[in-house]
Amino acid sequence: MAARLQEQYQKEILPALMREFNLGNTMAAPRLHKVVVNMGMGEATQNAKLLDGAVAELGAISGQKPVVTKAKKSIAAFKLREGMPIGCCVTLRGQRMYEFLDRLINVALPRVRDFRGVSTKSFDGRGNYTLGLKDQIIFPEIDYAKVEKVKGMNITIVTTARNDEQARFLLKLMGMPFRSAQS
Repeated sequence: MAARLQEQYQKEILPALMREFNLGNTMAAPRLHKVVVNMGMGEATQNAKLLDGAVAELGAISGQKPVVTKAKKSIAAFKLREGMPIGCCVTLRGQRMYEFLDRLINVALPRVRDFRGVSTKSFDGRGNYTLGLKDQIIFPEIDYAKVEKVKGMNITIVTTARNDEQARFLLKLMGMPFRSAQS
């Protein structure tokens, strides 16, 4: 069974993209490639148990086991040695990617306090969009009582769009709540 957002892409969004950008081939239309969720834990250098909680929470949010990321360089000012675990990340593709994005757009983002939409300036010039969240509590999979420390995360949505305009239109059709120009 395909994800709800994936079916919507095939039936509604793809034809709209073809019309908007005057494309002849469906393979030329922008689509989602992958979603990367990254949780950096700088405090893990002093307290290694914080990283275990972050891995468990990111696994619950994404539905996939995260990879523990390690430091590439030693930095004396931060008491950081090369190879120390300092974060975790997960790369979602296929059905899991569509299900995660559906939950993010329709469930998690509306739960952000004082939410007025996401910025339209977070595109990188190549059609990829990065979104930063301040806390993991907005996801319904997280049990509020078991959270030791509020952790932020970066979510990067990688698309096959050629430019930011195509990627913005794709994400807008998928339901991404972009901030209006007035606010």
